[in-house]
Amino acid sequence: MIAAMKDEQAIQARNVNFYYGKQQALYDVSLNFSTCRVTALIGPSGCGKSTFLRCLNRMNDLIPGTRIEGSIELEGHNINESGTDVVTLRRRVGMVFQKPNPFPKTIFENVAYGLRVNGAKNETEIADRVESSLRRAAIFSEVKDRMHSSALGLSGGQQQRLCIARALAVEPDILLMDEPASALDPIATQKIEESIHELKRHLTIIIVTHNMQQAARVSDYTAFFYMGTLIEYDETDTMFTHPQVKQTEDYITGRFG
Repeated sequence: MIAAMKDEQAIQARNVNFYYGKQQALYDVSLNFSTCRVTALIGPSGCGKSTFLRCLNRMNDLIPGTRIEGSIELEGHNINESGTDVVTLRRRVGMVFQKPNPFPKTIFENVAYGLRVNGAKNETEIADRVESSLRRAAIFSEVKDRMHSSALGLSGGQQQRLCIARALAVEPDILLMDEPASALDPIATQKIEESIHELKRHLTIIIVTHNMQQAARVSDYTAFFYMGTLIEYDETDTMFTHPQVKQTEDYITGRFG
């Protein structure tokens, strides 16, 4: 099944199989992601959703012994081809992880880091991009008076929004989020979700979440994975009210998983 919608497509996966050594983790997954929309990947632990997410910017390359088959196309180019510039790919397809991982630097330098790595020299432009990124991540008002303090002094929710700002600073086209609010309290989670709603005006967002309510709140489309297979994909409202597959309905209603 190739999941395709009427929207313009940002990135397209075709017949993706993925292996950790001899163990197959993904089976023939084909899935299109719409531009400037939020797609939630849901399913029980170990179903392959985070593995699939990491395929989209080749983060799995960092794990020894892994292998991928099939194609993932960004603007018509298969990112799995050997000539792909992986650094450029990960700038265009940014990632926010489950646990906040700020660098042991100031708040300002955390956000500026990617800009400096990519060769930015103009300090005025860097400062403007840092502020813009912090505003887009809905944290600027909380840190504007402590920009040169350590990022490690922020709360968990603030650290996660700082990591979102850091990813945004290099102006990606797509943002991958692997359970970005799973370690956060409800208030911090709400702020992350509010940021997602704002960000999708200019960004394609793909989010892995175990939280069904969160998927329903933030996403336009939902994909349900089970045991490495894409079971169903549709508009979120349809998936949560009229799923086509009983397995999807059982998972969403809490009968298993």
